[in-house]
Amino acid sequence: MIKHLLSGGDLDVDTATEILDTAAEMATVAGREIKKLPALRGRTVVNLFYEDSTRTRISFEAAAKRLSADVINFSAKGSSVTKGESLKDTALTLQAMGADAVVIRHPASGAPHRLANWVDGSVVNAGDGTHEHPTQALLDAYTMRARLGRLAGLSVAVVGDVLHSRVARSNVLLLSTLGAKVTLVGPPTLIPVDIAGALAPGTDVSYDLDSVLPNVDVVMMLRVQRERMNDSYFPSAREYARRYGLDGPRMRRLPEHAIVMHPGPMNRGMEITPEVADSPRSTIVEQVTNGVSVRMAVLYLLLGGNNR
Repeated sequence: MIKHLLSGGDLDVDTATEILDTAAEMATVAGREIKKLPALRGRTVVNLFYEDSTRTRISFEAAAKRLSADVINFSAKGSSVTKGESLKDTALTLQAMGADAVVIRHPASGAPHRLANWVDGSVVNAGDGTHEHPTQALLDAYTMRARLGRLAGLSVAVVGDVLHSRVARSNVLLLSTLGAKVTLVGPPTLIPVDIAGALAPGTDVSYDLDSVLPNVDVVMMLRVQRERMNDSYFPSAREYARRYGLDGPRMRRLPEHAIVMHPGPMNRGMEITPEVADSPRSTIVEQVTNGVSVRMAVLYLLLGGNNR
């Protein structure tokens, strides 16, 4: 097992499958009256978050606590970071306190890679800038496998703001490794030039959502990240929704077995309508549930799996 989880590209087929299989075992814990395992008792996990987060931070905290680890939550707001402390000095402080694993979310792409050079424990990338978010890709893959029974051979459309999406990058890398066919869909201004070939050969790009929908097993809608946009990438929210939003009529063009995914948080009415988000095809709530199991698996294999 790898020491750090920094990128979807860090995972080969065997390692990714081991994580997904372990997550399936961890999922059984949620059905117990006492949702705890002693696997990481005495280990310390630090959640180091420099950006706002709800799902990811709480998911990692729940995962670590269900494995009986000691959890320290660090938020940049109200810490010495506001006084000018650097990431390296914060890392050295955590190292001195005996952190066995650091889960980091940071606005700068590449920050987790730097952190991994400064601490002895394992580092898990919980999202770095517009770069990657590997545990989101793992939970998405887990959800697809749970719903559709396989990953190899699946056709997956990733739709929307690919330019600013760390989720899209990690999913392309991981799903391609696991044998799925990924198509990136969105307006030309929100799909970087040559991104498909640079991430994974064989990845397709389309600017026409309607032509892609009848042929996919999974459609993954991405949030339009307005907070990262300094320019106008499309004429208006209404125009974006008309061309690239997933509504009821578009959902009905999907094959009967196809599922709809979204990493959250959603802009309801923009990239996805309430009718679609709340439909039986939607896996959005399942993804949150599965995220805890997948992150339990990641922490267990990084910190406890080597001691089996």
